[in-house]
Amino acid sequence: MPDSGVVVDGLVKRFGSFVALHGVDFVVPEGRLVGLLGPNGAGKTTIIRILSTLLRPDGGRASVAGYDVVAQPQQVRAAIGLTGQFAAVDEDLTGRENLVLVGRLGRMPKAAADARAAELLDAFDLADAADRVVRGYSGGMRRRLDLGASLIASPDVLFLDEPTTGLDPRSRLRLWDVITGLRDEGKTIVLTTQYMEEADHLAEQISVIDGGGIIAEGTADQLKDKVGGDVLHLQVRDRARAPDAAGALARAFSVPQPEIITDLELGTILVPVQSGASALVDAVRALDAEGVEVKDLGLRRPSLDDVFLSLTGHLAEEARPDAPEPRLGRGRPRL
Repeated sequence: MPDSGVVVDGLVKRFGSFVALHGVDFVVPEGRLVGLLGPNGAGKTTIIRILSTLLRPDGGRASVAGYDVVAQPQQVRAAIGLTGQFAAVDEDLTGRENLVLVGRLGRMPKAAADARAAELLDAFDLADAADRVVRGYSGGMRRRLDLGASLIASPDVLFLDEPTTGLDPRSRLRLWDVITGLRDEGKTIVLTTQYMEEADHLAEQISVIDGGGIIAEGTADQLKDKVGGDVLHLQVRDRARAPDAAGALARAFSVPQPEIITDLELGTILVPVQSGASALVDAVRALDAEGVEVKDLGLRRPSLDDVFLSLTGHLAEEARPDAPEPRLGRGRPRL
């Protein structure tokens, strides 16, 4: 059997004059969950669409489960499951009928499709709603059903493209539990997300993507170590004084100005520090000497938000400014 991981080598994709991907490289070993973390327009969905054979790359190569996505698309489609940004379910069918339909389209015998549907409905806590029309499902239930449809044929590789977008916090946590279970079962999973907490919670390895390229890779802890030490977080009372506060802190902690992240709209400042709790005292003294009033001040370990800010200078929630409006596909690869 071919290796069931994912290999991406020098992937390039253009849409007219817009370069969506430029030389993207990453590897997802068999049985691992790798997160692609980045803002809207960074290229995450383009990567997923290429890996699932919905788009052809303009350069580079990629293989899924040992099959080339361009030369062997049918074999790739037979080996994968795909959950896109929108639940691809039929609202006029019941939950059970949706799963059985996908199984039958995948040429499963009727008895096998029925049995697998029942198994997945139970596993995703949908058994009680199995024979209800999907139009009456909540958003979280639809997403779990959509994920179940992606697993009906027990694929080797699973692509999850921002699976929790638009869900309320409770539904998001329930879907996290489902994905964690799949990860612990040894599924090979590629997860795209712009939620830092989601990548931190689910991904065993993270590739940070921005502007169509991978800018950093590692575990969550390895990426956080790039920031180093602790992070001093403060919000000034007068947002106009944020630059003054940043300058005072840069001098107090001997931190180069480019390493200090200042949000002028919110009046917040993030400063990497190495002195632990004493940094709070030093910060208060420096700001008092500068005559800057503080609304909030704290010290914490670096988060993936801090990593992304330090790498890119902007938040992951901020879309790539030159990205065209996305064309949102709702379907799955043809079987």
